[in-house]
Amino acid sequence: MKIPFYKFDGAGNDFVVIDNRDGSVRLDEEEIARLCHRRFGVGADGLMTLENSENSEFDFEMKYYNSDGRLGSMCGNGGRCIAAFAHCLGMGKELHFKGYDGPHDAEIVMWDAEQRVGIVKLGMRGVAVDEVRRCLDGFFLDTGSPHYVQRVKDLEHFDVVGEGRRIRNIAEEFPQGTNVDFIEDLPDGRLFVRTYERGVEDETWACGTGVTACAIVSGNRSLVTRGGDFRVTFDSTGSGYENVCLIGPVALNFTGEWICSAR
Repeated sequence: MKIPFYKFDGAGNDFVVIDNRDGSVRLDEEEIARLCHRRFGVGADGLMTLENSENSEFDFEMKYYNSDGRLGSMCGNGGRCIAAFAHCLGMGKELHFKGYDGPHDAEIVMWDAEQRVGIVKLGMRGVAVDEVRRCLDGFFLDTGSPHYVQRVKDLEHFDVVGEGRRIRNIAEEFPQGTNVDFIEDLPDGRLFVRTYERGVEDETWACGTGVTACAIVSGNRSLVTRGGDFRVTFDSTGSGYENVCLIGPVALNFTGEWICSAR
């Protein structure tokens, strides 16, 4: 079976994306993990399928799988990339879709069809003030996926993978595991973010839900990752954080066909 795929990245956080509106693609965990493998497959931090939604209020449904092949929680950069993909399929510049954590609105701020790059704004779930809890040496919150955020010094040379893996697996604090974000203020006023992602089990070049979590914890709306720059906007109220939006770059890198035994 040959499956057409599209390779996108959101600030270096890369994904294989498949149009599955006809429901013909059914990949198991092993096949997804092989497809995402950087030596034996296409190579990606995750796989997404664009599905028809049973609810007519949505333009489509997003299903996200981590690179280990398992169904994942919400992915912010994935949501921005799949919105750009939907735009390329002719669905328009303003989109309303269903993700793992519920409904999302996306806006194609800019798309260069020739260069196949753009900027996408994605509405994220709000966070109640009591959903941000102090733990260990940082804070824990859920922005569609669980994140632990901690300030460190000399983040450029920090052992993100080693320390991230250790914290991710502290079962008494995080029974389901967690993504781990390390942050440091830069001299120019931006916030530098590096993330160890659960499911990928490695550092990724950017994490959308992670950047969002870091913005909420720090109050800094201008953030930089190894893969690119982001803006996160939100309204801070007495009860929490509302109208949260993640804004950043996306790119369509290449297209191809994956040959597999899926049925």
